[in-house]
Amino acid sequence: MHSRASPFALAPGHGHGYAPLMIYFEDLEVGTDTEFGSYEVTREEVLDFARKYDPQPFHLSDDEAAKTYFGRLAASGWHSCAMTMAVLARYSVEHQQAVLGSPGIDELRWRKPVYPGDTLHVRGRIVDKTPSRNRPEMGSFRTETIVTNQDGAAVLTFTSIVLIRRRGSDAASA
Repeated sequence: MHSRASPFALAPGHGHGYAPLMIYFEDLEVGTDTEFGSYEVTREEVLDFARKYDPQPFHLSDDEAAKTYFGRLAASGWHSCAMTMAVLARYSVEHQQAVLGSPGIDELRWRKPVYPGDTLHVRGRIVDKTPSRNRPEMGSFRTETIVTNQDGAAVLTFTSIVLIRRRGSDAASA
């Protein structure tokens, strides 16, 4: 895997160490790899999410899950996506990205089950970036995202499409 320095640098702060620079479209480099963080999966969360949003037996019962491909209680794939989103959103806020949202994702795949006790690790690589043809104050970039468990096995992959402000635009200085 090819790696470049992350564009998420720090600038001298006002007397208290360093403060993150705002990251704009122009700061992003195709090929950059980023480690976004990790998430510990708990049994309570797996059950709570399943009760509310995906009440299939293998997400709610050890006995029922034992009769399936999963072999034991497994998180909903949608819960895996939500946990991944939590990691990505925290990273975006903590690293002061000028993100404007997303029109969606492509090629979502649940590669392996996610179980209570797993630790998910989220990383991505910028694969392209494009200035908007109609909105000069913004651009977009695509990131191939991979989520692995504590053993390094890929459990979730997708390509995200992210909208981001351009430096110097009216929206960026507002």
